[in-house]
Amino acid sequence: MYSFAQREDTVVLDEPFYAHYLLNSDVSVNHPSAKKICATMERDELKIVQNIANLSERHHVFVKGMAHHYLSDSPDFILKWDNIILIRHPEKLLASFSKVIKNPTIQDIGIKKASEIFTYLQLQGKTPIVLESDALLKNPSAYLKKVCGLVSIPFTETMLSWQKGGIPEDGIWAKHWYQNVHNSEGFAPQKTSSDPMPSRLEPVLDEAMEFYTILRNHILTV
Repeated sequence: MYSFAQREDTVVLDEPFYAHYLLNSDVSVNHPSAKKICATMERDELKIVQNIANLSERHHVFVKGMAHHYLSDSPDFILKWDNIILIRHPEKLLASFSKVIKNPTIQDIGIKKASEIFTYLQLQGKTPIVLESDALLKNPSAYLKKVCGLVSIPFTETMLSWQKGGIPEDGIWAKHWYQNVHNSEGFAPQKTSSDPMPSRLEPVLDEAMEFYTILRNHILTV
C-alpha cells in the first residue's frame, strides 16, 4: 500500500470494507478502534464498490484489503479488478497478529479466505497474482517491475521508498498495527519477523498451513 501511494496516478484505499466486515460477520475477537471504524466508514458493500468504480474513472485505484473482509463466497465485483494476494508464512503471521489480537482464529487471519478467493478467481478464469512477503522484501524492485507489467502500468522508482511517519491514507487502525511501517523508509525485513509464535496458537497454525500450501504453489517468481 505504501509503495503504490507514492504513485501520482494512483489513489490508495486502506481496507475500505472493514466496517462492512465488522457489522456483518460473526467477529469473535475485539478489534481495536472497532466502534470508531463502524461510525466513520461506509458500511454498505454496494456503495463501497461504486465508490471504487467512480474513482477508477479518473485514476488507478489500489485497494488494500484483508481477504476475510470480503464476506461473499463469490464476490463478483472483484472479477473486474486485477487481484494480487500477498501471503506470509502463517507462523510469522500469527506471531505478528497476536501482538494486537491475543488469540486470533483461522477466520481472523484471512489465509483461509485468501485461499478461497484464489480458487474462486481461478475458476472464473481470473487467476490472481500471488506474492510471498519474504521474497518480495528480498528483491522489491524486481517484483514490483514484474507486478506493474502484469497489471499494465509503468513501474516507477518512487514506489521503492517513502517518508517515515505514515501516509494520509492510513486507516483509523494504523496506530495499532502500523508501527513498523511508520518507522520504515522502504522495503526491508522487520526486526520482529523472527519473533516466536505463542505456543497456544499451534492449532491455528496447523489449520492455516493447509491453505498456505495451496497458495504457495502459485507464488510469483522473478
